[in-house]
Amino acid sequence: MRTLAITQNITLDGSIEMLDNWFDDQAQGREDNEDLLEENERQDSAADALVVGRQTFEDFRGYWRDLEGDTTGISDYLNGVQKYVVSSTLTEPEWEPTTILSGDPIAAVRSLKEEQGLDIVCTGSIKLSHALLAAGLVDELRLFVYPVVQGRGRRLFPEGHQRGRAELLEARQFRNGVGYLRYRLP
Repeated sequence: MRTLAITQNITLDGSIEMLDNWFDDQAQGREDNEDLLEENERQDSAADALVVGRQTFEDFRGYWRDLEGDTTGISDYLNGVQKYVVSSTLTEPEWEPTTILSGDPIAAVRSLKEEQGLDIVCTGSIKLSHALLAAGLVDELRLFVYPVVQGRGRRLFPEGHQRGRAELLEARQFRNGVGYLRYRLP
């Protein structure tokens, strides 16, 4: 069975909702963030599917699809990876390769996990992440922890959500002060 990983940029106080300017991937020059970008590239090479909600999909499409001069490699990855967008209203993705998941997203992702392939990644997409966590479909959390306190914003886990003890698989710090934590969920 394929691994479903939620990958999120997160603040010290646990916010994954980007309300302030604490995260700007293009402002992170390649020279200053070589080790962080190498980790992103390593993870991208181990994944062949991206599952996102409609808002994240439209945000990504509007920014990354036609971005010129991207030194991070993110645009190339997103333009080539098989994208699955959860939406009951989107009819034309306008960004290939994309499949629209218009039915039950939990059943669709469960089915994707049973197919042959590499990792499936969900990023952004707070409502979808909450639903996948609640359904017990998430195998790993991959958290890029930014050394800022936003003081507000939605969290990775919704209020009242409880999980057993996660297993720390990897922890490291990048030169720019961002930490990386990878957990296996019970």
